[in-house]
Amino acid sequence: MGMKKLSPQRRSDLAGMAAVLLLLAVVLPATLDPFRLNLVSKYLAFAFVAIGVVLTWGYGGVLSLGQGMFFGLGGYMMAMFLKLEASAPELPDFMVWSSVDQLPSWWVPFHSLGWTVVGILAIPAVLAYVFSYAIFKRRVSGVYFAIVTLSLALTLTVVVVGQQGDTGGANGITDFRTLLGWDIAGDDAKRVMYFIEVLAVALVMAVSLVIVRSRFGKILIAIRDREDRVRFSGYNTAHMKAFVFAVAAVLSSIGGAFYSLQVGLIAPGVIGVVASVEMVIYAAVGGRLSIPGAVIGALLIGFLKSYLSETFPEGWLYFLGAVFILVVWAMPNGLAGLGDKLLRRSRRDGAEAAP
Repeated sequence: MGMKKLSPQRRSDLAGMAAVLLLLAVVLPATLDPFRLNLVSKYLAFAFVAIGVVLTWGYGGVLSLGQGMFFGLGGYMMAMFLKLEASAPELPDFMVWSSVDQLPSWWVPFHSLGWTVVGILAIPAVLAYVFSYAIFKRRVSGVYFAIVTLSLALTLTVVVVGQQGDTGGANGITDFRTLLGWDIAGDDAKRVMYFIEVLAVALVMAVSLVIVRSRFGKILIAIRDREDRVRFSGYNTAHMKAFVFAVAAVLSSIGGAFYSLQVGLIAPGVIGVVASVEMVIYAAVGGRLSIPGAVIGALLIGFLKSYLSETFPEGWLYFLGAVFILVVWAMPNGLAGLGDKLLRRSRRDGAEAAP
């Protein structure tokens, strides 16, 4: 029996994914110097978050303005392990400066890389599911859910900054150079980690595409469009939305862990309101219905943010706001939607010109 013919939608998914991986795995490593490639690694960390935003907002209709919370959780957990390794057998330096005499009990599991990885994957998933299910069960959604997540991100930032002795305060956790004795600060190590990160992005894109093209994905779209009808059909819509929100939280946490590894620090700035809104902009620019587009959006906005913050340090935030408004107004499906529109027009013109 022959293979089933791929639908145009699936062909488009595979083509987009292949183009992104070609860019990440071949073009950029061959053309960029180590410093610029490390910047791409930093932007890729946010691509995980953007893919999660596509799942929740684009397909589930759930807009979260607090994904920085989960990004920060993953980043801080990885940084805690790296900091304990760098400080062993002493306490981390910021704890000594804050007159902390004994390692806090909740830091102890992060002596182990295995438990750290479990924490990065499990803690955000559990917290996100329990919190969002309780909210969705009460049928709170739309702008109200966005405001709640935004408030939580702001609250977590205040808590992290206030706990100087436990979290490093406003300075965050810095000054770590090794992972299980492997020097991760050199150019060769950062290049290896870059390709590991690209592999992780490829895996996440593949899994996300399977989710959105599955039966669950179709039900998720139905919930987005007419949740009341899906609920009357017997589906537990609160559970389904909470599940996809938990998946997005795990992706954000993984991105935060890679951020700590690649950048060499984690600070409250990546948890707060501005960072969380930026994460939504990545998905909006790339296309809130496109998994590969989310990666491109993260890379593009990350590059523009770096360039504009250096060139126009006082005005780059206004630019990001203008980009978000422009995309929502003129390109509701982002760059991916614009590309699909141009491709369809090209095919139509070609068909009309054919004899």
